[in-house]
Amino acid sequence: MASPPHPARGDIGRRVAARRRQLGLSRQEVALRAAAAPGYIEYVEEHAPTAPGIGFLLRLANALDTTVEELTGGAGDLPSGIAKAARQARMVELEEPDCWTLLGDHGVGRVALAGADGPLVLPLNYQVLDGEVVFSTGEDAPLTLADGSEIAFEADHIDDAFSRGWSVLLVGPIRLVADEDAARRLREAAYSTPWAGDGRERVMVLSPRRVTGRKIIVVGAPGDVA
Repeated sequence: MASPPHPARGDIGRRVAARRRQLGLSRQEVALRAAAAPGYIEYVEEHAPTAPGIGFLLRLANALDTTVEELTGGAGDLPSGIAKAARQARMVELEEPDCWTLLGDHGVGRVALAGADGPLVLPLNYQVLDGEVVFSTGEDAPLTLADGSEIAFEADHIDDAFSRGWSVLLVGPIRLVADEDAARRLREAAYSTPWAGDGRERVMVLSPRRVTGRKIIVVGAPGDVA
């Protein structure tokens, strides 16, 4: 019986594996794109303690529709969208089903709400369940205090390699899940606990009344058509 895979030892391995899963590609498909053996892709993801040579990294980045800088973590502390605008780019409006598809079932986005000192925009983890968006936050956090009011929630993705991306906006009322059993079930259904750490046991649910989105299309980029 095959043994379970070893955890990636190097940061490059974790980044390669995460990007491959994000694109829905198998190791064999990545290997074909990068002109490499599938076994070497496995080695990079699970065993390589350091980054491979620059020649292979360039092919690997191209195979994963990203950049060497992204794969090696060089852009980790930089804002997204620092690349120049692409030629022949255009903006398209997204239909609601496409917006939900892009949001997926979980991720990190931002909520915009009114605070005591004016508007607030806060990043947080989200979970999509049955057409609603679920957040976990703290007892006295601004989002908890917004119970019963209307907020905006935005999630996006920026592809610096091809100067394209998408953004989805949801607007609607937010409510606190007061029943502890119901809140516990929602927390257990979440993909992950909040990245910001413990102490975020209050569960909030956004029921959107409006779902809109936009996407930048770049002719010639992988997956984009004219």
